[in-house]
Order: sequence, then structure tokens, then C-alpha cells
Amino acid sequence: MTSKESQSAFVLDERLSQDCHLLADLPFCRLLLMNNALLPWLILVPNSDKTELHELTEAQQLALMKEINLVSRFAQQHFTPDKLNVAAIGNIVRQMHIHIVARKTDDICWPGVVWGVKQKTAYGQVQLERIAESLKTFLPPDTHFHPLKRKA
Repeated sequence: MTSKESQSAFVLDERLSQDCHLLADLPFCRLLLMNNALLPWLILVPNSDKTELHELTEAQQLALMKEINLVSRFAQQHFTPDKLNVAAIGNIVRQMHIHIVARKTDDICWPGVVWGVKQKTAYGQVQLERIAESLKTFLPPDTHFHPLKRKA
């Protein structure tokens, strides 16, 4: 099965779909952007039915770590954070997903956690296009990018 065939069978949790912009398909994960321009927050969702990291095969773990590192480097370069937070917490959304949050000391919830933050500002189309264009120059050329759809 090719990467494109396996990604086409991919079913994204409805809550992630509602809260995020679908950006791209990497070889093992789907890349999302949380729709809150106040906090640069990327999410990787592995193409797996497993809910825990240790349940992945060693090859899947390595693929996931490679993609976490790639997206983390992108976030570091594009958003220039003071601190990068990477976490796999899925108490509400059980589908395995990895949060990569570019934190700044002057962000809306520094130094506290970003979970459950009430303040939100949706990304504008121009902001989304800038992030997507930056991603296109950063990610491998065979990456499948999704059309951007503005959310309210």
C-alpha cells in the first residue's frame, strides 16, 4: 500500500477536524494547525489505530520521531518561539496525536498550559497562506498539501 493509499483511508477525529486546519500529509502523519492565531500550535496525527506511543512498532516510532523533529524544526524556524512544547496527551481525543506548540514569553497563557485556553483568534486566509508557503519550502517535495479552507 502506498503512502497516498494509506492516507486516503485515514479518518481524523471529528474534534481535531473541527478545531484545526488540515495542512499536509507526511509519510506517517497528517499535519494540522490549531485554528488559534494567538498560539502557533501544530498537531501531528499518526496514521495508526493505536492510542499509545509504546503500541507502535519500532519502525512506526522512528517514523513518528522523524516527523516530530521535522515539524519542530519548522516551528522553531517559522514562529521563532522562546520555548517549544511537544506533548502526546490524549485524554479527550483518544486518537493518537502529538502537539507541537511554539510558546513565547508574552503569549496569552505564558507560563501556564495552553490546554483549554478560552481566548481565540481564527487564522486569516493570508496568515494561513504564509504558513502553507513556508511549509512548502521546508517539507520534502513529495509532501501532499491540502487546500486551505478558512474556518470561522
